[in-house]
Amino acid sequence: MNRKRNQNALGIEWGTFYKTIIGLVVPMALQNLINVGVTAADVIMLGAVGETALSGASLAGQVQYIMTLFLFGLTSGATVLTAQYWGKGDRKTIEKILGMTVKAAVLVTAVFTAAALVIPQYLMMIFTADPAVIAEGVKYLRIVAFTYIMIGVTQAYLYVMRSVERVVVATVVYLCSLICNIIMNSIFIFGLFGLPAMGVSGAALGTLCARILEVILTAGYARLFNKEIKLRPKYILHTDKDLFRDFMKYALPVVANEIMWGLGTAANTAILGHLGSSAVAANSVAQVARQLATVVSFGLSSAAAIYLGKTIGEKKLEHARAYAKRFILLSLVMGFLGGLVILAASGPAAAALSLTDTAKGYLRIMFFVMSYFVIGQAFNTTMVVGIFRSGGDTRFGLILDVSTMWGCSILLGFIAAFVLKLSVPVVYVILMSDEIIKIPITLWRYRSYKWLKDVTRTETPGSMA
Repeated sequence: MNRKRNQNALGIEWGTFYKTIIGLVVPMALQNLINVGVTAADVIMLGAVGETALSGASLAGQVQYIMTLFLFGLTSGATVLTAQYWGKGDRKTIEKILGMTVKAAVLVTAVFTAAALVIPQYLMMIFTADPAVIAEGVKYLRIVAFTYIMIGVTQAYLYVMRSVERVVVATVVYLCSLICNIIMNSIFIFGLFGLPAMGVSGAALGTLCARILEVILTAGYARLFNKEIKLRPKYILHTDKDLFRDFMKYALPVVANEIMWGLGTAANTAILGHLGSSAVAANSVAQVARQLATVVSFGLSSAAAIYLGKTIGEKKLEHARAYAKRFILLSLVMGFLGGLVILAASGPAAAALSLTDTAKGYLRIMFFVMSYFVIGQAFNTTMVVGIFRSGGDTRFGLILDVSTMWGCSILLGFIAAFVLKLSVPVVYVILMSDEIIKIPITLWRYRSYKWLKDVTRTETPGSMA
């Protein structure tokens, strides 16, 4: 009764809340699904080519994966500011944030492009010692490297647009990209229409075509349709010093957080990579299944960051508390549903792919582990990426991931694999334990309400509030 009276006092229209959240989550979940679909297309098609090609492309994809974590850190840090300034109604400041984010994205992706072109074999050796897998991965990297800067620009622009509740454009762009990727993959990998079968190089070339299309579509939207928030060259070239300090204050911990989390995931892959190609192949399929099962959960966490950030920017802190509770409940529901999806997909996935019997055995065990892993991940991601970051609490996630991943699951997994020489399934269970360890810690942080802060400036130079 007390909770209902408090909600009535706030005047919350829960029907309107859920309608708005669905309007945010559905397009973003589709975006996540589409992005996973690009990876899944490579896995399915290269799985038909052979285990070596699949493993090579999968491990080479870890380079892009680490790069996108830098980008996700930058864009998530930008979201902290953008969503709150959006609630405040300050469009000019948002344009400045957009310019800074695009410039930072170009600088980051240029470094990864150079590394993938100059030292691809050394990058592959981080993840595996198998010469055949390294050779396939190098073929993939030398082509896909040309997509990195394009990824950086489109992701920076589209993610800032998401922060101001322009979520459909990214869905359209990535859907067109997925269709293009599937078509071009089929042609180049298998050699359709008289072309030579290119295998792993074909997968990379198909991805390049898709990324070019993304840039064209994004530039078209920015030029022809977006009249509210413009990408202005002057804000890319010249940065507002006060705003840059704010950006660094909230973005750098997120960047560091995503890097440490991403490197942790890459370390998991590297540990498994040194346990044989069967473990690598099974894990690559299990990771795609996890990504598919969490598309809605990750969409929900992004929606939480946007909606709560806007609410805080509007100075409605009690409303933000009430909304946060609903996001937590929704995250648990989505997590359980994702776990059921993974359990249901275990058998069909093992039957459909050209894997060895050993890899199929690993795959079934990994799918079971993922079925409960995604529940913890849905809860923790909504907390850390959505609720905490909406109020500028970006440092906590960094501390959490360093302590639970590097101090627990990775350290113990390394010992289990290379010191105790335990089996692949046991090592995998240990490596995937971090999300379960995080749950009580994130719940404690949520209940402290230290995350609930307005981080906008009272007066911003050149603002139009």
